[in-house]
Amino acid sequence: MAKKKEDRMRIIFMGSPEFSVPVLDALVAAGHEIACVYCQPPRPAGRGKKDRPTPVQARAETLGLSVRHPVSLKGAEAQADFAELAADVAVVVAYGLILPQAVLDAPRHGCLNIHASLLPRWRGAAPIHRAILAGDAETGVCIMQMEAGLDTGPVLLREATAITAEDTTARLHDRLSQIGAALIVTALGRLDGLAAQPQPEAGVTYAAKIDKAEAEIDWTRPAVEIDRQIRGLSPFPGAWTLYRGERVKLLGSELAKGAGSPGEVLDGALSIACGAGALRVTRLQRAGKGAMDAREVLRGWEISPGDRVGE
Repeated sequence: MAKKKEDRMRIIFMGSPEFSVPVLDALVAAGHEIACVYCQPPRPAGRGKKDRPTPVQARAETLGLSVRHPVSLKGAEAQADFAELAADVAVVVAYGLILPQAVLDAPRHGCLNIHASLLPRWRGAAPIHRAILAGDAETGVCIMQMEAGLDTGPVLLREATAITAEDTTARLHDRLSQIGAALIVTALGRLDGLAAQPQPEAGVTYAAKIDKAEAEIDWTRPAVEIDRQIRGLSPFPGAWTLYRGERVKLLGSELAKGAGSPGEVLDGALSIACGAGALRVTRLQRAGKGAMDAREVLRGWEISPGDRVGE
């Protein structure tokens, strides 16, 4: 059913990575008018280092939408171009640029951000990774009215989801993206009646960008912490360890029974002893090869009980 004219909003969409694509699709499917899509500029990628558009740009062009990718929004000309779109609202999700106050104020209803955490916990760049790494029992999505501070604005809507023992960052990323897509459509439909709730001062944490130095596994740590490290850094940058001098990314794991010295392979199913407890590697990636389930890898790569990893 076509959306009534009075319910149809003129939206500027601002996003760049794959996480943002379902949100754009949901806004289009809901019947809103996308005045323009803003995303990061194409950048060199792949072996040929040719400029590659962001996933959002690729999807927007498929949908026949106008796309802009300024390198900054700080200049007067860029801000005037933004204001001239005369949008009802801007929807921002993993865009990648700081929005100056003039941009935040330009749309009639301001700028709404879709943030992948239960604010004020995990403000910042890597909320999905950090929630798993910290062992949080749940996370979620907040629709936030943007202001100048880093993810400090009042929250209009939120939805929680449990973090399971099977969740990797990739899996949780996809689930939160779908939750965010549905939640922003709900928020836009109820915008005039939603009360923005200021974030409490208690419980603020910051999700710092993931550093590749965090990816090396220290097998003297408890199994529960290493399991979170493996799942929280999967697929990128990928927690890694050495085996016979080869760097191997571990992309999936589960807690297991058994004991031994840290880094000792305990059985033919790739259970490995940790500083406390043990874990079983379920998915991995050898250097120069694609990611595979551990059972497939073990068919062609002999790893025996008593062998050691991390050396």
